[in-house]
Amino acid sequence: MLSDLFEHNRQWAAEKRREDPEYFSRLSSMQRPEYLWIGCSDSRVPANVVTGLQPGEVFVHRNVANLVHRADLNLLSVLEFAVEVLEIRHIIVCGHYGCGGVRAAMAGYGHGIIDNWLQPVRDIAQAHEQELDRFSDPEERVNRLCELTVAAQVESLSRTPVLQSAWKQNKDIVVHGWIYGLKDGLLRDLQCDCTKSVLDFSCQPAG
Repeated sequence: MLSDLFEHNRQWAAEKRREDPEYFSRLSSMQRPEYLWIGCSDSRVPANVVTGLQPGEVFVHRNVANLVHRADLNLLSVLEFAVEVLEIRHIIVCGHYGCGGVRAAMAGYGHGIIDNWLQPVRDIAQAHEQELDRFSDPEERVNRLCELTVAAQVESLSRTPVLQSAWKQNKDIVVHGWIYGLKDGLLRDLQCDCTKSVLDFSCQPAG
């Protein structure tokens, strides 16, 4: 019931005030997150929860399969605000194992409007076809494509005019590629960071 959501909200707000009477007045006066999180819309991967961060500590953009379309004005607006206004220095592209969007892209049959959105995942799968074919377990194949998709989004993000301009201005920004395990709750670093001087778009299996 929707009424339950309001009740949960009242309980949460009351608990926060008990813990810290100045919590909301302080939170409302300033937003200074250190991180931009670009993640999947999947309801099981909330950025604040899996990182243990509080409201105000991470700026978040989410979409199906955590994709970076360089014509996506929504994402580009978030990125520009994060870099130019919030002066964020760490940008995290985070996927997750067992991603339904990645799985749908691999399946190859039509799903409607989302087919256009997922085309980059199919392109990644085609580019890495030989590697993916080495996995006999379909779940392992999907999970490896989840990793490769993250790495490709790190590359795509790093080539945006927003980040290229920021690096030309010598802004110290790092783009990270991470993946989250639904089965163990752990984040893993895919070791595909990009900076002004290091553009490494390789992606090692997280294990």
